[in-house]
This record gives sequence, C-alpha cells and structure tokens, in this order.
Amino acid sequence: MMNQILPAIRMTVVLTILTGLIYPGIVTGVVKVLMPHQAAGSLIERNGKTVGSELIGQKFTKPEYFHGRPSAAGEKGYDAANSGGSNLGPTNPDLIKRMKTDADAFRAENPSFTGTIPADIVTASGSGLDPHISPAAAHAQEARVAAARQMPVLRVRSLIDANTEQRTLGFLGEPRVNVLKLNLALDSQ
Repeated sequence: MMNQILPAIRMTVVLTILTGLIYPGIVTGVVKVLMPHQAAGSLIERNGKTVGSELIGQKFTKPEYFHGRPSAAGEKGYDAANSGGSNLGPTNPDLIKRMKTDADAFRAENPSFTGTIPADIVTASGSGLDPHISPAAAHAQEARVAAARQMPVLRVRSLIDANTEQRTLGFLGEPRVNVLKLNLALDSQ
C-alpha cells in the first residue's frame, strides 16, 4: 500500500510545484516583459493617479460624461467581485421592466435624440463590466454631453470618432468606444 501512496504524494508535490509555481512564474515574467501595460491590468493614470482600467467599465452619471452600458454586476453595478450577467431571459418581465426603465431614463437624459435607442444602452453585457459602448450609443449621447460642456456638437463628435476602436485584426468584433477613455479625452479639452 505504501509503495502506491508515496509515489502519488511525490507526483502531487512535483506537479504542484511545476504547474502551480514554475509555469505561472515563467508566463508572468514573459508577459511582464512583452506586454507590461496589459500585465499590470491595463490601468489608466492621470496626473499620477490611477483612474480606472481599460478593461472594466465604470458608472458615469453626470450629464457632461458619456454613460456606459447598464451593469448587472453587484448591487450597484460595476462590482468586479460580482462579475456576471443578470441571467434574465428575453421574455422575463423583470428584464423587460428594467430595460423600459433604462430606455425612459435615456430619453429623459437625451431629449434631443429621437432615433432608435441603441441596444447596448439598455442591455448589460455578459460580465456586467463591459467598458465599451457602440459608436451609435456614443453618438446618441453627443448632444447632451456637448450642451453640458458648452462645446460644439461637431467637436464632441470628432472626439467620439477619434476614440472609436476598430475591429481587431480588421475582422474580429465590432467598432467600439471605451467610455472611460472618451470621458478622459473630454476632460482634456
């Protein structure tokens, strides 16, 4: 019996050290050298202070800022410790009520926008932490932001266009706007 248990214990210790310490250490070291910004969490700093990450959305509520997608992550949203969608199906009355409430709030905040509300303004992402909105969702908010900042709408529109990220490798994903980066660009004006 011991001739079976001792090799199993030794193998467990060896594999734990190899796959739990050595391999992650090598991968972490390589990534820190090749992609230091991403390895550090893609943090964004302004004036020596970290203001957020390119990868995690934040809640913006002031009229002079672009607002991101709704978040189902945590009680107040955008809680990375509680990342996840609402898991409400498209016919669930709670989801329909929340989307209607969000659509009504969007219309109240953006009275000059008369088009169809972009879906990403009223739907949460699968993680609840998506930092991006579609260019259409950004353009739907441009008049409000321009008025609140007393800027020409064309200037705000050019900032949206300048901060629109194209498809990765030209074919993966959709064009998108990082809300934090766009709001920081507005603050830099």
